[in-house]
Amino acid sequence: MLAKRIIPCLDVRNGRVVKGINFEGLRDAGSILEQARFYNGELADELVFLDISASLESRKTTLEEVLKVSGEVFIPLTVGGGINSVERAREAFMHGADKVSVNTAAVNEPGLISRIAELFGSQAVVVAIDVKKTGDRYMVYTHSGKTPTGYDALEWAHRVEQLGAGEILLTSMDRDGTKSGYDNEILKTISTSVNIPVIASGGAGSLQHLYEGFSEGCADAALAASIFHFRQHSIREAKTYLRERNIPVRL
Repeated sequence: MLAKRIIPCLDVRNGRVVKGINFEGLRDAGSILEQARFYNGELADELVFLDISASLESRKTTLEEVLKVSGEVFIPLTVGGGINSVERAREAFMHGADKVSVNTAAVNEPGLISRIAELFGSQAVVVAIDVKKTGDRYMVYTHSGKTPTGYDALEWAHRVEQLGAGEILLTSMDRDGTKSGYDNEILKTISTSVNIPVIASGGAGSLQHLYEGFSEGCADAALAASIFHFRQHSIREAKTYLRERNIPVRL
C-alpha cells in the first residue's frame, strides 16, 4: 500500500496566511515564509500554496511569494489560485512549483486540464473541487465558493480524470474551518470511483479526523490548516498517531 500523505495548506491573501470558516471570516494565521519553513522542518509530505482570492479578484497568483517559498522548502510544492492558462502554469513552474492546482479556470475551460497535462505531465496537474451539499447531491462551486456551477461533484471528478488530471483536491465547503471532520461521505464516493489520488480537505480538527479521512473516506492524502497553523498538533505527532493505527505514512 502506498504511504498516505499529510499536506499542510497555506491559504494566502494580501501577503499573509489566513484561515476562515466555510470560506468566510478570514483571520490571520501568520507569515508565509515562517509557516513554510516550519512545515519543511516538520517533514510534511507536501505543501500547498493557494492564493485564495486570485480568481475571485480576476488577477494572477502572487508568484513572487511562490518563489520565496520554493527557496525555503525541499518538499513538493503545489501552487493554485489564478492559474488560468498554460502560460500561467509555466510561470508557476518556473517560480518553483512542482504542481499547479486549477479550479475556476478548469470549470470555465475544461480543455485547460488536458493542455497542461500534455505539456507538463498529469502528475503536475491537481484539480481542486470545492463542493457543497444540496439536498442529497454534492454540487461544485468556483470563485472561492461564491459561484455555483450546476455540476455534480462525482460527474465532474470523473470528467477531470478523463481530461488528464493527476490528482483531485476535494474540499467540503460545509466543513471548511469548522474542525468537525472531513465529509467522508463524498470523500469515499469520489475516492473509490476514480483511479487518481484524492486529497481530503475541509474540516480537520483533530488527529482522529485525519485517521477517519483515510480509514472511512479512503483518501490518499489529508490536507489540513487550522490544526497545524495554530500548533494544536504537529505533523510529526500526526504521523505517529496514524502509524499507531496502521495507516502507512512516511516518517
